[in-house]
Amino acid sequence: MTTSIEPVPQPRPGHGQEGLERMAVLPSIAMMGTAHHATGEELLAELRPGKVFMMGDNPALPPMPERPTLADFFRLRLEPFTARHMLHSARRARDLGLNEEVVLACLLHDIAVGGLLRSHHGHWGAQLVAPYVSEEVAWAIRQHEILRFFPDPSVGYDYPEAYRTFFGPQYAPPAHIHSAYEHVRAHRWYMTARLVTLNDLYTFDNEDDIDIAEFEDIIGRHFRQPDQGLGFDGSPVAHMWRTMIWPNNFL
Repeated sequence: MTTSIEPVPQPRPGHGQEGLERMAVLPSIAMMGTAHHATGEELLAELRPGKVFMMGDNPALPPMPERPTLADFFRLRLEPFTARHMLHSARRARDLGLNEEVVLACLLHDIAVGGLLRSHHGHWGAQLVAPYVSEEVAWAIRQHEILRFFPDPSVGYDYPEAYRTFFGPQYAPPAHIHSAYEHVRAHRWYMTARLVTLNDLYTFDNEDDIDIAEFEDIIGRHFRQPDQGLGFDGSPVAHMWRTMIWPNNFL
């Protein structure tokens, strides 16, 4: 059986684990039902003198600044494929002349995929950014998760062909998704969320020549960056940002 423990390099000074072999334990929720899942008993059996579970910085990851900004997370923590996808989505929305809040929603719509969890990523992502963006932007990020399954010919949005490959040609969303769609379709901000799906590039542009700096002006106007840094401002979601800073902490 493949365990969910991976050896990692030694830590930077300051975390009290200097000189010890540190193990990163992958999140159980992402491993359950797979060959990579290890039970608590199996994890504990890996411990021995000089070998511990990781806490603090993982030196295999680029270090984060003391007061990280949204741009720092894009460059240093978000999975590059997803970060690039969101940047191209935002560029497309901007080039179409859509308003800046729609552009920001496109820029952030898959942030949970790149840094936290895929399942219910719209809801996780909306919660992550809610203290820092308008209510409408957070709502649109949350609901794009629902709308992506439902065509809207009025704006030229079809069921993504890629989904037939991703999930199979006979896949149908569960009943709770259909129920949520009826609510979202009648909401006053429906079109904001729909425009996120419309600019969610299912063809994925692999061009690397794009950077979060391209959107610094829009971020500055519409994202309330805390002075203390994301993860350290005492907001209800600060722990989520810290999880992305230290994704391999045992606790």
